[in-house]
Amino acid sequence: MPALMRQLSGLAGCTTPIRLDGWRTEINESTGQVLHHLESAELPAGNLLLRCGNRRVTRCPSCAETYRRDTYHLITAGLIGGKGTPEAVATHPRVFATFTAPSFGPVHNRPTAGRCRCGTTHPADAPALGSPLNPDTYDYEAAVLWNAHAGKIWARFSIHLRREVAKRAGLTQREFKDFARISFGKVAEYQKRGAIHFHAVIRLDGPEGGDTVPPSWASAELLTDAIRAAARRTEIPGPLLSGREHRFAFGTQLDIRTIRSADFTGPVQITERAVAAYIAKYATKGAETAAGSLDRPVRFLAEIGHLDIPDHARRLIRTCWDLGADPELAELRLRAWAHMLGFRGHFSTKTRKYSTTLGALRTARAAWRRAQTLERLHGPDTPPTEETTLVIAHWAFAGTGLTPGETWLTAALQPAAGTEGEPTHG
Repeated sequence: MPALMRQLSGLAGCTTPIRLDGWRTEINESTGQVLHHLESAELPAGNLLLRCGNRRVTRCPSCAETYRRDTYHLITAGLIGGKGTPEAVATHPRVFATFTAPSFGPVHNRPTAGRCRCGTTHPADAPALGSPLNPDTYDYEAAVLWNAHAGKIWARFSIHLRREVAKRAGLTQREFKDFARISFGKVAEYQKRGAIHFHAVIRLDGPEGGDTVPPSWASAELLTDAIRAAARRTEIPGPLLSGREHRFAFGTQLDIRTIRSADFTGPVQITERAVAAYIAKYATKGAETAAGSLDRPVRFLAEIGHLDIPDHARRLIRTCWDLGADPELAELRLRAWAHMLGFRGHFSTKTRKYSTTLGALRTARAAWRRAQTLERLHGPDTPPTEETTLVIAHWAFAGTGLTPGETWLTAALQPAAGTEGEPTHG
């Protein structure tokens, strides 16, 4: 039992680990000595257990929490430095912007003043929120295609943004890259109505990114003005379906706030810590948490009618399925992404110079864990060695999940969840 508990504790609460059969051998290349040999059958659980790494909180809360904390660190590093990013980025002009989708028809909502258009004051947890007032006139086709093109819309916006900043600085496109660079980190979020919108930290740097000082003309006000102009200009063509030509652009609601330091003593619009926590929160959520959709793909048409989901989500999924049969829309893979209501982009993305990467954070955490394991096996005073270790291994997939007993033990081993970013020791 103690050995099984030690193996399960290494999952850190993962509820759907990957089970592997096989073996692993470590050999000293200089002497041929076998340093360590592991057989999966000899492990207490009978398999090697690996964390699933799923980012969705509905699939695995533990792995999703790790992903959320990594995203928190990634965004924070681009705001105040750390993890290989210079602290000077905290002095660069930066804003927090929210880009929404256009309207596809009136929906039940909670306006800041007055009542919903249906005449009711809905509570915050009302199931009707986000659903159409009249489903028969709601533009489900455009809603699904908007989600499918959201990534391309953002890419076009980023091009326009560089042009707008250059224009305000009196520079040409070619000259701009020699004076400044735009860096950003963003996350996609589903609104209650099932439409994607973006939250982004946008920063104005010197020509080499956060390592260089922005030019003297760079300011949060200039960046804000350029973002508004670029958002208005951004539009991409869509498909022609049944004689209807689709075109896609951002919605009219655009919120831009200057990011202040956490210790700023003047009027504070939004702080670095609040921004990082807000973005990280949405990195682990999908359509299933906002619109009541699914957290896994739909395999067959017959499934749609039997899904235990709101009717609005069902109609969006059905629209994806129907449009997915059109050969001209094959590249959108709407059936494969029907559970995502058509959206097929990455939930969190960033520019190369914004900050560290999720891969770097995971590598640092893995290195720290390896060092802890070596210290436990050989003691803290083990001198470093220059010898090369050859690793030979063979693993085969043996399933996923835990037995009922393993599930109980895993839950008992887990401490209460925190709310801050997880140290990555790197």
